[in-house]
Amino acid sequence: DVQLQASGGGLAQAGGSLRLSCASSGFTFDDYAIGWFRQAPGNERTYVAATRMGSGITYHADSVKGRFTISRDNAKNTVYLQMNNLKPEDTGVYYCAIGPGSGDFPPPRFDYWGQGTLVTVSS
Repeated sequence: DVQLQASGGGLAQAGGSLRLSCASSGFTFDDYAIGWFRQAPGNERTYVAATRMGSGITYHADSVKGRFTISRDNAKNTVYLQMNNLKPEDTGVYYCAIGPGSGDFPPPRFDYWGQGTLVTVSS
């Protein structure tokens, strides 16, 4: 079974840092892409970052560019989201998801979703 486990959320002050992890199993890691999304209370889920596991190419949304970095460790089947210089508007539940490893990038669709991890940034 495909499994995704997001972790690393918590409470941080504005300007602080957190690192999220997305541990995965049940599929051939190199054949796919993994994305991070966030959903703030009362808002729709939005794209944050994505990476192709085979090539390592990355995408970061404009709102996080220069502050967040997505990376991967293929040996551990894990993708990370390093979040620096956090802002209150980064607050939300962060989800990781699996998308196709070829075609359009960043992937326009994601097929499997993990449970979220809550990030709260105080001002």
